[in-house]
Amino acid sequence: MEILRAAEDYLEAMLMMKEKHGYIRSIDVAEQLGVTKPSVTYATKRLKQSGHITMDKDGFITLTESGMSIASKMLDRHKTLTGFLMALGVDKETAQADACKIEHDVSQKTYEAICAHAMGKH
Repeated sequence: MEILRAAEDYLEAMLMMKEKHGYIRSIDVAEQLGVTKPSVTYATKRLKQSGHITMDKDGFITLTESGMSIASKMLDRHKTLTGFLMALGVDKETAQADACKIEHDVSQKTYEAICAHAMGKH
C-alpha cells in the first residue's frame, strides 16, 4: 500500500515518542513535528482508518503491525542518513533536518549504497 510522505512522518514521530516516553500522545507528536493539535487529530483519524494505528479511550496511540513496519523503516533511514551526513562533516542539526527530507525521496538502490558505504563495503 502506498503511504503519503506526511503519514510516514507522523508514524516515525509516533515511534520516536514511544521510544522516548514509552507511550504516544497526540500532543507529543504535534510538538515533535511542529504542527497543531488539529493537524495531528486529522492525521490520526486517517491513520486509524488505514489501520496503521489504534487509539484507546484515554487518547494513547498504539502503532499496529503495519504502522510499526513503516515507522521502523523511516526511523532507521533517518538515523542512517543522519549518521552518513554527519560523517561527511555536516553538523548534527542540519544533518537531522536534511535526513528527514532525503529519507522519503531517496531510492532503495541509493539508500543501500549509502548503507554499504557507511559500513565500509564500497
